[in-house]
Amino acid sequence: MENVIANNDRVLLDALKQLVLVACNRPESAHTLDDDAPLIGPASALGLDSLDVLQVSLALSQQYNVRLEDSKEARRALRSIRSLSLFLRTAGVA
Repeated sequence: MENVIANNDRVLLDALKQLVLVACNRPESAHTLDDDAPLIGPASALGLDSLDVLQVSLALSQQYNVRLEDSKEARRALRSIRSLSLFLRTAGVA
């Protein structure tokens, strides 16, 4: 059972990496992104900005039917791929 949960987590994390890269039109490979690395700001490998956050928010709405209520919630959810995964799980959509 634990293996199934870990596998489901891996599938979701990989799907979220791909969603972020496509939404932000980034050429990086999903395999090069660390699950816990920052997504936003100068310390980020991707260096996402506010427009990118908006693009990811729209993609999340379309893919998972979930809404990031405001910029503070978006910044918390998009802290990393793992934090985005936890946001979706908490929202009950993943």
